[in-house]
Amino acid sequence: MMGHTTRAPIGDNVLRTGLALVAAFAVLALGATWWQVVDAQRLSRAADNPAVIAVARRALRGPIVDRDGRWLARSSRDSNGEAVREYRDDTISPVVGYASRQFGTAGLERTYNAELLGLAGSDPFDGLLDKFGQGSQTPLGLRLTLDLRLQRAAVSGLGKDRGAVVMLDPTTGEILALASTPTYDASAIANPTTAAGTFEALRNDKSDPLLPRATLGRYVPGSVFKILTAIAGLNTGAITPQTRYPQQPAAEKNGLLVNGFRIKDGHHPQTGSTPLDLVGATEVSCNIWYALTGLAIGGGNLVDQASLLGFGAPIPFDLPTAVSQVTSGTGSAPGGFQDDVELASAAFGQGQTFVTPLQMALVASAVANDGVLMRPHLVSALTGDGPGTRAIDPQVWRRAISVTDARSIQTAMQAAVEGDLGRLFTSGAKVPGVPTAGKSGTAELGGTGEPHSWFIGFAPVENPKVAIAVLVEQGGRGGARAAPLAGSLLERYFQLYGQP
Repeated sequence: MMGHTTRAPIGDNVLRTGLALVAAFAVLALGATWWQVVDAQRLSRAADNPAVIAVARRALRGPIVDRDGRWLARSSRDSNGEAVREYRDDTISPVVGYASRQFGTAGLERTYNAELLGLAGSDPFDGLLDKFGQGSQTPLGLRLTLDLRLQRAAVSGLGKDRGAVVMLDPTTGEILALASTPTYDASAIANPTTAAGTFEALRNDKSDPLLPRATLGRYVPGSVFKILTAIAGLNTGAITPQTRYPQQPAAEKNGLLVNGFRIKDGHHPQTGSTPLDLVGATEVSCNIWYALTGLAIGGGNLVDQASLLGFGAPIPFDLPTAVSQVTSGTGSAPGGFQDDVELASAAFGQGQTFVTPLQMALVASAVANDGVLMRPHLVSALTGDGPGTRAIDPQVWRRAISVTDARSIQTAMQAAVEGDLGRLFTSGAKVPGVPTAGKSGTAELGGTGEPHSWFIGFAPVENPKVAIAVLVEQGGRGGARAAPLAGSLLERYFQLYGQP
């Protein structure tokens, strides 16, 4: 008997085909809804979106101005009717960045690209029309917290050195200056006729002018890190402001032996046989006292306390930020330290500790603001006539330390600037007529190169108006280069905004 094949009825095949088509159209419809509505805002911000690129060629970007309305970036049209961006001067390039047809965007031009082009938050249907050149954009402008006068003073003060300056209002988190040197000519990158040659030269420049050092540069902090160790010690109860270590005076002469490694402290005058407390140790920047404090805190606690101030993760900010670290975290000891030698070294800012200038400005800011750390920000308002305009209000980020303990550190930092011994290490940091607090740092790099020069501080000590961090790459002792520069910039602030 011959076999036979059973065929499905024609109606069943039609039904299956119909269901498959319905399912396919449903997937397409859901996909279109997702891309055009749900995910439209993200796509409208994507710098590599062809629609965004097309709009960027013809649209006049919104203006960027400083806190008092001084223009920093503006747009015009070239002879072909295409948009060209112009920047006021090179002092603002590490902050504002650039907008270039050939090389895209950087800095705030990148962060707020969609707003400046008028694409952020636009109606999805209008965004679809934009792809065909029929839509309308209403570019928004940016009003920054930056003061162009302070920005220029910071860049001028750094001069030919590589370095960074961060100035901010500790009570609001508003960034007043965010300087990095060397700078570059953003207008030359934005101009199509000079963009290629300019960008190639900058990319090959060994001084790395395209690196925004204030936010992405990572440096050994040296003694400015002692302020974070003080915060951690007081927060955990490992120390009080009155803590004294009986072995500290002798260790200053012979070194502190930790696991067979001798930590030395010969950079300040002998303080006699009486052990130092928090104020005394901070005034003379005693490595031994802070190494012992780090050991008392413990590696796990030191790392945890640092995270309260932003260590271990990118800082929430208008620009990308490098991650500051207390240790590499690869060791087996608590907190990821290799051993107690690394922990003791980290406590006074050496070892595997690396920070950004912005991070250390926030440490000073938290102490100045009675322990409350405000979220740093560069943009105070989105301006213009279209939808999306708004003010950006100050935000509390977190409490880093109690009011009482913050004030103990304020007293110690004031002694480091104005004390009989402290002023020997921070010459020039004191603002005439204004109570000033701070801490200098000399970050040893090993080898024969000069150390990094650091200073962090704030003024006035009571009711602070401005906090600062200064970093000069291989600038030598903190008191010799960074401290006097910080003092001159703080003085400039009070010249502009009035004495307290």
